[in-house]
Amino acid sequence: MFHPMALVESEEIGEGTCIWAYAHVMPGARIGANCNIGDHAFVERGAVVGDNVTIKNGVCVWEGVHLGDGVFVGPNAVFTNDLYPRSPRLGAAAARYQDKSWLQPTYVEEGVTIGANATILCGVRLGRYAFIGAGAVVTRDVAPHAMMLGAPARQRGWVCHCGYPLEQRQGIWGCGQCDRTYTADAF
Repeated sequence: MFHPMALVESEEIGEGTCIWAYAHVMPGARIGANCNIGDHAFVERGAVVGDNVTIKNGVCVWEGVHLGDGVFVGPNAVFTNDLYPRSPRLGAAAARYQDKSWLQPTYVEEGVTIGANATILCGVRLGRYAFIGAGAVVTRDVAPHAMMLGAPARQRGWVCHCGYPLEQRQGIWGCGQCDRTYTADAF
């Protein structure tokens, strides 16, 4: 379902995906099935969005960003794709943008949560089921299930598949919400 005020130019949109008002999906963007793309979101050509992804309002997903299945991206979270950005119209930088060598891909693996207003610098990989707190600034790769908070983001614990923090008891990590347990080699 596409809201009549959305601009959807891509033909690569999976079944059951909803794209809401004032969102813009460029041609060449790929969005999987059963996704929810919020108001004022922007998905650039060359971006890849898996199945069952939620992108909240005001998020821009740039070329080179790959969102795995089941990812949640909170309102106004920020992705980047160039470590040393300049306007391609600036004479001193124009030659750099003649090809895609400037593009630094970012990989957000299955089940990752990215909180509101978090910033993800390009060229990093966020491991499966990692949790990036609101306002965090991620500058390096993140381990699976890691809870990352602050600016710059630092690991502050581990999270369960269900998203709740894990607690360690006698060498076993456990979730108080869903009772799932993990051994240290799970991370």
